[in-house]
Amino acid sequence: MNILAIVLITLGTFLIMEGITWLTHKYVMHGFLWYLHEDHHQPHPGIFEKNDAFFLIFAIPSWLCIMFGLKQANHWMAGIGFGIALYGLAYFMVHEVIIHQRIKWFSRSNNTYIKTIRWAHKMHHKHLGKEDGESFGMLFVARKYWKKVQEDKKIQKQQNKKSH
Repeated sequence: MNILAIVLITLGTFLIMEGITWLTHKYVMHGFLWYLHEDHHQPHPGIFEKNDAFFLIFAIPSWLCIMFGLKQANHWMAGIGFGIALYGLAYFMVHEVIIHQRIKWFSRSNNTYIKTIRWAHKMHHKHLGKEDGESFGMLFVARKYWKKVQEDKKIQKQQNKKSH
């Protein structure tokens, strides 16, 4: 198997992970494992949450695929593991750094994508219980959130013109 195939498997897995994340978030985290996810929707002291256990839940299959894939020269399995790991890194950057700002890196960004994912996640968190949720994805957000952020930017521009 050539390197291009491994890269394509890795990228394909990365893209598929958004769907898996959406399904897992909606039906597992807001379903039978709400016990672990609930503290993420409720204010609490401290930096760590039970919800952080999901990091391990996703990291273990990634690690196993990479380890066994490389050990057995099973490149497609390693590619799947690398794709899951790459998505995990993106998830950490988006969810923990950009949205919840556990690490203060992009706290004042005016980037439309960052504003859109923040707004979509805010709409997700307006629901404190496990029912009636919305916006379960992470990297791809619904068009309605993009429209809302773009409308807000237009209003902001108009207000800036009026004040100058």
